[in-house]
Amino acid sequence: MSTVASRVLVALTSLLGVAMLGWPLVASVSPRADGQSAPWLLVILLPLVLATALVAVTRERPDPRALALVGVLAALVAALRLLGTGVGGIEPMFFLLVLAGAALGPRLGFTLGALAMLVSALLTAGVGPWLPFQAFAAAWVGAGAGLVGRVVLPRDEARPGRRAVVVLAAYGVVAAYLYGLVTNLWFWPFALGDGTQLSYVPGGGLGENVPRFLAYTLATSTLTVDTVRAVVTAAGVLVLGRAVLGVLGRARVGAALTADGPMPHAPRR
Repeated sequence: MSTVASRVLVALTSLLGVAMLGWPLVASVSPRADGQSAPWLLVILLPLVLATALVAVTRERPDPRALALVGVLAALVAALRLLGTGVGGIEPMFFLLVLAGAALGPRLGFTLGALAMLVSALLTAGVGPWLPFQAFAAAWVGAGAGLVGRVVLPRDEARPGRRAVVVLAAYGVVAAYLYGLVTNLWFWPFALGDGTQLSYVPGGGLGENVPRFLAYTLATSTLTVDTVRAVVTAAGVLVLGRAVLGVLGRARVGAALTADGPMPHAPRR
């Protein structure tokens, strides 16, 4: 498939994710507390995510090196998620997801984030109604890093400058908070019951539910879990960013991967 086709597929997949994630803010009926709606969405989303992966790493014919690189990176990000306790926001997977997304581009970053979440969930039996939310949030973190990488990462240098790493660290902070915001949506409608100032109001509309949701997120995760995640992500990018990006840049050239067109030749040393 063409580059345009793969971009369209990523965009359509993201639109479906937005519709899924945003339902509590606009729903006109009471949510089902048994969570039976999310697995149906997962059945729909998995083929789209896998199709996105195939389009993103394939040109006219599948390149085994490209498939291997994306597979290895997904396994590494998943392994970092398993190594992290996840308690209190200690999740080292995000620093590698940010760096890999920046090096590989938005389409591959999107694919990598989703696949890494799916792989780690399968390894830990963590499949549940929360998984589509986590997979899409991580996919958007990777895609956003790819967009930032387009701007700050020079394609003709073996290693990025310090400024690029600092910008990616700052993006990592923003992405860590947004990841927490997005993933809170899956359980917020069921978390508090009725009658509190932070409770979900079925059919309340955006004007009523958005302020309640933002206040709930601020009270429960922004100042604690999300902040720890942001600090861990930024620290990982700042400490290991230049070395990891240099390795990923050479690996991408060696695997003949293209995110948005032909890859430039690797610089000779």
